[in-house]
Amino acid sequence: MNKYELLAPVGDWRTLRVAIDAGADAVYFGIRGFNMRESARNFSLRDLRKIRKICGSGVRMYLTLNVVVYDGELKRVENVIKKAKRFVDAIICWDMAVIELCRKYGVPFHVSTQASVSNLKSALFYKKLGAERIVLARELNLKQISKIAKHVSVECFCHGAMCVAVSGRCFMSQFTQGLSANRGKCAQLCRRSWGIKDDAGNELRLENSRVMSAKDLCTLPFIDKMKKAGIFSFKIEGRNRSPEYVFAVVLEYKKALDALSGGLGFGVSEIRAGVENLKRVYHRGFSSGFYFKMPTADDFSFSEYGEQSERKEFVGKVYKYWPKAGACSVKMNAGKLCVGDEVYLIGDNVGAVRTGVKSIELEGKDIKMARKGDDVGVVFDREVMGNREQKIGRMVGCDIYLIRKKF
Repeated sequence: MNKYELLAPVGDWRTLRVAIDAGADAVYFGIRGFNMRESARNFSLRDLRKIRKICGSGVRMYLTLNVVVYDGELKRVENVIKKAKRFVDAIICWDMAVIELCRKYGVPFHVSTQASVSNLKSALFYKKLGAERIVLARELNLKQISKIAKHVSVECFCHGAMCVAVSGRCFMSQFTQGLSANRGKCAQLCRRSWGIKDDAGNELRLENSRVMSAKDLCTLPFIDKMKKAGIFSFKIEGRNRSPEYVFAVVLEYKKALDALSGGLGFGVSEIRAGVENLKRVYHRGFSSGFYFKMPTADDFSFSEYGEQSERKEFVGKVYKYWPKAGACSVKMNAGKLCVGDEVYLIGDNVGAVRTGVKSIELEGKDIKMARKGDDVGVVFDREVMGNREQKIGRMVGCDIYLIRKKF
């Protein structure tokens, strides 16, 4: 068995492809109706065979069934478990009825963080029930985790969004919008700007009006300490995030964990470079969560639209590939595309590839810039694509996004 597991979030076919490309050891995903990210595209039961084929035997598949379940839904849940058994490696759950159904059909299960397992006695209780792993409550520090990890296999979040509520069990969206976060329909009200007003109409001016919007977790600077605490599975949050986000985050944590596992170390320069790469994609600022201390005012975000250093802009689509020329036929739908530009090529069959524009041809002539409405031939930079060059032939149908610096 590996010394660790890097677990990646998957919300659609594109993120599944990039998670595997970036080196994920396992992926977790939901099916429509019974998972905590109902707004993600998600999958159907019919998709499980294809997911298994894409993952092969080298990438483990975990199905999330971690929502509140009502009596009228148990038959459907039972049907899901029966049909998923032959494809998935485990089910992530916490409802005792779902756990009992996993036991009934011999499906391995991991206890979700929704169960808020915060002590050894609770962890051992679930282990006795047959749980192969416990996803510990987010509110634990490394010392508390280390004590539990000596007795059970544990999984902890290493990167991604954090909820202001205890282990994500929030009722704000349900009370105000009728959309239950515990049914995967969170309206993200905590991310809004809020004010304070009394009955007399007096208002308090807040330095940071986003008083409930937690920064994103980032453990890359202390990933070595997490390994020493005995954590086996390092979980990335983000089933609603973009393909380029999933690729970047998996890639950086994979490099760090591989270096540490190989005894190579992961020093200050590597950490600094890794964090800068993580800042390219969407985030709300970074926090160490609860791993060292209770969060303070510094752990809440000031950001409305994210603090990422780059943004992407849709410009066109690949509709044909010419293998001998190594060129793609591109229809420009918006904006401009120039030689030397960096772009993302994003599609269901390839996930997300970051590359550069090497040359552009229009009506048999080399040009420096393509504009909206042009049908052009584009050669993408093979050196940037590296060992993923073999996938260019599957670029047909990909969307092209120009990468811009965000100021």
